[in-house]
Parts: sequence; C-alpha cells; structure tokens
Amino acid sequence: SAAASNRLAPRISLRSAQSLWATAVHEMSMLLHAGIPLLEALDTIADQNHGSFRAAILEVRDRVAAGSSLADALRQRTDLFDAASIQMVEVGENSGTLDAVLEQLAEFKRKQLSLRDSVTTALVYPLFLVFFGSAAALFLMTSVLPPLLETLQETVEVLPWPTRVAKAISDFILDYGWFVAVGLVAALIAIAAGLRTERGKEAWHRLLLKMPVIGPMAIKQGIARIAMIIGTLTRSGVELTRAVELAEKSTGNVVFQRALRQARESISAGEEVSDALERSGAFPPLAVRVFSVGQESGKLEDMLFRLADDYDSQVATASARLTALLEPVLIRVLAALGGFLWLANILPILEAGNVM
Repeated sequence: SAAASNRLAPRISLRSAQSLWATAVHEMSMLLHAGIPLLEALDTIADQNHGSFRAAILEVRDRVAAGSSLADALRQRTDLFDAASIQMVEVGENSGTLDAVLEQLAEFKRKQLSLRDSVTTALVYPLFLVFFGSAAALFLMTSVLPPLLETLQETVEVLPWPTRVAKAISDFILDYGWFVAVGLVAALIAIAAGLRTERGKEAWHRLLLKMPVIGPMAIKQGIARIAMIIGTLTRSGVELTRAVELAEKSTGNVVFQRALRQARESISAGEEVSDALERSGAFPPLAVRVFSVGQESGKLEDMLFRLADDYDSQVATASARLTALLEPVLIRVLAALGGFLWLANILPILEAGNVM
C-alpha cells in the first residue's frame, strides 16, 4: 500500500523534498515539451539528483515502466509529492497536455517557494544575532566573571553596582541553571505535545493570526498560497470543489482548513464560496470580494493569481521592513548588554589597581 511504501522508503525532509520536486517539475516540463518520452525524462531527472530523492524518482520511473500512470506512481509517495501536484498531473495525463500542466505546476511551485523563502530569509539574521549574542553573554557570565571576581574580591571591599548585578545573575545561573534548563525543556516538550492535539493546534493558529505584525503576514501568506493552489488547479481543468478540497489539504493552518471545508460544503450545496469564506472570519474582505467577483465574472483564476501576486509582494515588503527594524534594535540591545558585561568585568579591575 501507499502507507507501507512511505514507511519503508528512504526519508527526506519535507522542505528539501518541496524544493527538489519544484526543480524536477520544471525540468520534466521542458523535457516533455521537447518531445522526450516520459521514461527518459524521469531517467534524466534521476541522474540530476542523488540520495533519497533520486531513489524516489527511480521508484516512480519503475512504476510508470510497469504500466502505472505518472499520477498513480506519484501517489505511492505522498510523503514527497503533495495532493495538488498529483491531481494536476492526473488532469494533464487525462487531457493529453501533461507538459503544459507541468509548466503551470512549476510556476506555482516557484511562487510558493519564493514566498516561503522571503519570510525565512527575513528571520535568519535576527535569529542569528539573538542566538550568538545569548551564547556569548552566557559564556561571560559563567566562565569569565566568576573566577575573575574570586580573585578581585580579596582586594576590593565594595564591588561596583554593574559587577554586583552581573554577579547576582551569574550566581543564579551557576546555582540554578540546570533547574531552569530542565524546566525550559519540560515546558517546550509540554507545548510541543499540546500543539499535536487538535485543540492546541487550533488555539496556536488562531493566536498566530491575531499577533501584531506577524499575524497580518501569516494571513496574507496563507491566503496567497490558497489562491495560487485554487487558481492553478481550476486553470488546469479541476472543478472548483475539488480545487478547494486540495487547497484545504495543502494548507497547514487549522483556521484556514476549517474555512475551506465550510466553503467546499457550501459549493456542494449550491451556495456561493464567498459567503462561506465571509462567515468563517478567517479571510479579509478583499479576498472574499475577489472570490465573489471572480465567480460572477467567470475570471476566478485570473483574479486569484492577481490576489496571490499582490499578497506575495505585500508579505515580501513587510518581511523586509521587519528585518530592517529588528536588525538595528537587536544590534543596539546586544551592544548594550555587551557594554554592561564589559563594565562589570573591567570596573573591579580598575578599582583593584587603585587600591594597590
């Protein structure tokens, strides 16, 4: 079965698989458009890769060679190939336009990864500053300051106040650091366990969407992804209810999943998708209006692509501004912390020199 195949297959991270699959789709589209048979195209793509992903492509190639369709072969590795991609491949195979559909899928994957990477890149440098700044401060407080003060306290009667503050923090870390570390690890484990439950996951996702600055970015990023999926699938010939269902499976946010599930049920009952999205409260008025006008005008795909592009640019701009704001703030905070620790170390040395 597909589940058994997924368990026995070589493991590869989801992020790496998405990037490799996006590249493979683009290459396969070019090869098929050039008239190269599907099996040769899969062989070429396998030669371009290595490790677990190469093994997965060869597995797909063997299934196709045995008479399976490409969509069915991909469906055996749902840990690597998402449902939306498989559905588009199936539509392309049934309509005889696999190369054109793969070209659309490649463009969709490119935009999806570009949106994800823009947000990830914006957060890398601030996280780098916080991690190494905290590590340097912890090293000074636990390995440099205690032996220094042990020597200087014999010659200095009253330590300067920065040194006293730093010593109190250092003593607390040395005496209770392990308890704090164990407590933090236990808290992280408890939070991770809570996020695995449906209630905990939904609470976190609702909180995420309501956070200042981060919340609007998460909403726009999620809606851009949903709009790209539905627009790409409907343009490829997938009916709207199926496209909404695949968008529901592709999004990781429980709030958006519930809204899309309600929208799918409303469409099946003959209602407008925009009404269900508006009732959910998860979609801003602009997105609801785009769905409404798109359905009425028969240009839903074009309007969804424009919405996705608009939200993409807004998220990229917001993430760039957030990075531009965080960098100087973090640099100043770390500089102040470093200066304070420098004073805490140097002042007792100067006073000891005056005493001597």
